Amino acid sequence: MSRAGRWCKGWALWGLPVPVRVLVVVVNILAITLAVITAFFAPVENVDLMRFALLAGCALGAIELTRHVERRRTFAHRPHVAYIDSTAVWMVAAVIVLPPVLASILVVTIRVVVWLRVKGRKAVPYRWIYSSSTVLLGVQAAILILAVGLRSYPGLPGGTFLVGLADLGVIMLAAAASWAVNFLLILAAVAAFNPQASVADLFSNFSEQILEAGAAALGILVAIVLVANPVAVPVVLVVLAAMHRGLLVSQYEHAARIDSKTGLATAGRWHDFAEDMLARARHHQTSLGVLIVDLDHFKSINDTYGHPFGDKALRAVADELRSEVRELDACGRWGGEEFAVVLPDVGTEDNVHRIAERIRLRIQSIFLDPPAGTGDAVNITASVGGVFHEADDTTSMDDLILAADSALYEAKNDGRNTVRLRSATVDDPGVAIPPAPDAANAADQAISE
Repeated sequence: MSRAGRWCKGWALWGLPVPVRVLVVVVNILAITLAVITAFFAPVENVDLMRFALLAGCALGAIELTRHVERRRTFAHRPHVAYIDSTAVWMVAAVIVLPPVLASILVVTIRVVVWLRVKGRKAVPYRWIYSSSTVLLGVQAAILILAVGLRSYPGLPGGTFLVGLADLGVIMLAAAASWAVNFLLILAAVAAFNPQASVADLFSNFSEQILEAGAAALGILVAIVLVANPVAVPVVLVVLAAMHRGLLVSQYEHAARIDSKTGLATAGRWHDFAEDMLARARHHQTSLGVLIVDLDHFKSINDTYGHPFGDKALRAVADELRSEVRELDACGRWGGEEFAVVLPDVGTEDNVHRIAERIRLRIQSIFLDPPAGTGDAVNITASVGGVFHEADDTTSMDDLILAADSALYEAKNDGRNTVRLRSATVDDPGVAIPPAPDAANAADQAISE
């Protein structure tokens, strides 16, 4: 068997329930079939090739400009709802002014580039192909409507007011049909794959469809500019970059609860995000890690130097945490002198330990000048407890936190300023004994090495 054959045979698709498999296969075949049929609706001329090249170049440029924002949106996206992006801008423009064969090629090109540059090839293959097929099928629905209703297809609305108004109505109908086909097929797949998902869950991000409507409207404007003054089309890249920044802010706005002393997420916000990351890990069958970081003898520091100095120490630790973790990880202030870190898609237990150790060493490097006249610089150290978890359907985020907290007690009992990991599946993750108040360790003294 060829390598490609073995790759396809190993797809998780074949292990899904029959209705899901049938839906995926039928949609994929139907999208390809319609794309082949509509390819003969209109000939390709030289001007079409130039317009295709300009649209493709701008689409790829937009993907590059916004891919960091899209990556963060992808990680924050809840698994069992439809995902929205703005690539429809270029697809809508292509459907209006390009022959169907070029419009279909552009759709496939955009989806492949998004897979490579935004998703990082971590998306489940059959899901991404199915999602791309729903987009392609929606485009074919739009092509059929435009071919029947538009007076000059492919092309812009007619010149006179009434003709132009009628053509604009046809274009809007085509855009709505394309959206509906894509959206409903995605919801059908999500519902079939996850029968326990409620209707409210499926439509929980419906308000974000305003982005899709805005992208379609912008796509119509791009089509007009492409025909009237092609050199102005790249200006749309600036609009898209700004729109994506605003979109990311909007996505987190409802949950942007920030701890005022550290600038990190509050415990509630962090827990919500960690729950989403655990759900994502289950959905994609990946791993994640959880760390609890506790500052050693922090009460003594507060009692000796005062609470303002303690707050300064908390801010310094928070800065080190932000500097050490990856862009997709999340840090929060868990309470008092404790911090929590969630590590999505961390890979292995060794990676969790390495990250925890780097965090410990960064904190150990903190030396703060105490209030005037109260002695030498104060060294901050921390104990770190962690857990590595391969996603399953039974372990909750509270189980992981309990295991990490138990590992933290072990680190405290073993002398502080150290790292300990535990499993989330131990029979009794809470058996560790909290450290005695007077436990001491040379590592908690001023460390200069």
